[in-house]
This record gives sequence, C-alpha cells and structure tokens, in this order.
Amino acid sequence: MVGFPAGGPSDVFARLLAEQMKAYASSTIVENRPGAGGRVVMDVLKNSAADGSVMVLTPAVAVALYPHVYKSLSYNPQQDFAPVTTISTTSMLIAIGPLVPSTVKTLADFIAWCRSNPNQSSYGSPGAGSPLHFLGVMLSRAANFEYLHVPFQGTAPSIQSLLGGQIASCISPIGSFVPHVRAGTLRALATTGAQRSPLLPDVPTVAEAGYPALEFAEWFGIFVPARTPSGTVETLSSVLRAALQTKEMQAGLANQSVDVGGLTPADFARQIKADTDRWGPIVKASGFTSLD
Repeated sequence: MVGFPAGGPSDVFARLLAEQMKAYASSTIVENRPGAGGRVVMDVLKNSAADGSVMVLTPAVAVALYPHVYKSLSYNPQQDFAPVTTISTTSMLIAIGPLVPSTVKTLADFIAWCRSNPNQSSYGSPGAGSPLHFLGVMLSRAANFEYLHVPFQGTAPSIQSLLGGQIASCISPIGSFVPHVRAGTLRALATTGAQRSPLLPDVPTVAEAGYPALEFAEWFGIFVPARTPSGTVETLSSVLRAALQTKEMQAGLANQSVDVGGLTPADFARQIKADTDRWGPIVKASGFTSLD
C-alpha cells in the first residue's frame, strides 16, 4: 500500500518493486490509500495481517517527522511497525528564480540579497510541516536572516511559482529542478547531500557553502506491522534488497533522479531513530504546531 495518489514517487517506486517480487509472492498488488499526508495508510497497516502479506511504502515523514508536527497520531511509529528496508534516497536543492537578480550566483550571494530585500526574501516548499519547510527555518536561523515560508500543495506548484517570479527561492528534491537548472531558467545554489549530486556536479553541498547542519536526505522505505515474525521481516528484506539490484529497478529509480536504498532492518531502525531524534528539537525551535 502507498499513502498517496497514483503517479507520485511512492506509487512509482511501489509499482517498480511489484514487478520484481516473484521470489516472494506469485503476485503483488499495489493499492493506493491516500489521505492525511500519508497518515491514513499507516493506520491501516497497524491493523493489517502481520504475516508479511501487507506492507506500506512510505516517505520518512510518516514515521520520523509526523510525531513532532501533529498533536496526536493514531499510530506509534516505534511500536506499531517493523522497518524492512529503504527503497530510495534523495537529496534536496536550494534554487532561485527570476525574482532574484542574475548577479546572485551562490548561497552566500542569495543570503546577502535576502538581508537587503527582506520583503522579497521567500522560499516555497511542498507544504507546511514538511522537512523542506524546516530546512528553510534552519537556514534562516543559521545565517540570521528573515526567510518567509510559502507552503504549497506539492512540489510542482511551488516550482511553477518560482519560475513565475512569485517567490524568490524553493527547496525541493534535486530531480524536480534538474531540467530547469540545465535549461538556465533556475539557478542551483546548494544541495543537501553529504556529497555533490552526480546530476549537478558543479553545485556545492550545503556543507561546502558553510552550513553543514542542513545536510539532509529524504528516504522512502518499506514497513510491515510490528507483530510480523522477525524471520518473515528478514526474508522480505532480502527479497526487496535483491530486487533493488536488478537492472530494471535501478533504471527505474535513476529515471526518478533518486539513489538506490537497501538498508537491512537493523540499520534501517537506527536510521529512523536518528532522524526522529534530529527533527524533535528542530520542530520545537521553529514554533510550528499543527492544527490536529
């Protein structure tokens, strides 16, 4: 199951995987259960059969960030689910558009411009309470400048507003920006990965730009109900990690401009804990609270 409509990243990844699951099951069905930013499907999974027949492919936010941004969740990420493996990871990019003068070419240039133009200093993200929202908050605090967050309903509309000059900048997955950066309609300032992206090798990382605390990569992973036997979890993880190594899967993920995952259940659990621990103080310091 995926918690988002057909056509989105979770859905695409799930359908690619479904074609590589013959070693695990004779058939694999992808079911979309959209709603509440991916929370609905996690609640469904919590109460599903714990025999390895039902799983969810979700982005990190559902388990590592939502506990900090929602006043109440119908599920407990630490108690209700067993992590299986990561499917993909992707870094983010800070990009600027035509609202910002062409003389601005680096992150330092942009921050200086924002300080001189506080009424135009803005950034778009796929939504309030998203990791990209908080990355902008972190940058504004680290560099001590006003940075207005403009939330959108998804990545595409935020980039359209950036291209149209309604906002100064945008923080989104690298792959969303690549065609525009290569066409010269947007300028890439810094990526959030630990290393430079092979998609944009000339663009520095946030660490190289002087802001290592902004290093961040979003992952998509597979979960099953917590009561699932450990042997079943290990078997499923092995099958999925083998599937990720197939030419078809690697080509499909490359087409989405993401890196291949493949953590073991134990390593994945450690990744989730590290991410959950990281976001807590960041969200608290931002002052953000959800409506529910």
